[in-house]
Amino acid sequence: MIAELIGAGKEYKTGDQTIVALQPTDFRLEEGQLTLIIGPSGSGKTTLLSLLGCVIYPSYGDLWVNGQHINALSQNQLAHLRLHTIGFVFQNFNLLMPLSAEENVAMPLKLMHVKSAEIKRRVADALEIVGMTDRRKNLPKELSGGQQQRIAIARALVTEPKLVLCDEPTASLDKDSLEVVMRELQVLARSGKSVAVVTHDPRLQQYADRAVEVKNGFVEEIDLKKAKS
Repeated sequence: MIAELIGAGKEYKTGDQTIVALQPTDFRLEEGQLTLIIGPSGSGKTTLLSLLGCVIYPSYGDLWVNGQHINALSQNQLAHLRLHTIGFVFQNFNLLMPLSAEENVAMPLKLMHVKSAEIKRRVADALEIVGMTDRRKNLPKELSGGQQQRIAIARALVTEPKLVLCDEPTASLDKDSLEVVMRELQVLARSGKSVAVVTHDPRLQQYADRAVEVKNGFVEEIDLKKAKS
């Protein structure tokens, strides 16, 4: 088990109103699994991802990530945990446009003050995993959407995280690129990482080991055997 919510939820106060973004939830992410988090816009799935990514604290209940009780950590401790334990992949890639592919992948390691020789080795390994070694010198504008997303995955991998969180990673991709990216995420899960993918696209269920649906802040397990049949 890499992450666990125990009765954890999130609410926001706006004036006299209380908005419940995520109801009290019990939820676990296991190593070696690709988990889909499905739901429409505003359902609470991004809030769930933000909790798992240690971006926000729960309003109630308990959150554990990599054996650490998130409720008890400071903002600086959360930032350290995110940098060393969690890799993020976003819908819009979030690559730095003036930097080459390999420079984008190296950026998290530079933030961690890793030595240059080690950066070079780990960047090369990450680019090889996603099949982008031959495009390492290219700028993002010289890459297709699918290629940019694969660079974003390499950047998420380069810190050797235990947990990879993806927010709509295929929304901007064509069918062929979607398949390539999801196959690569499957390979990451098979290598022992926990991979969670937020999506509104039920077509991704064929790539998942497990799926949950978030509706109006409630999280419910999906029977993938039924969904795939």
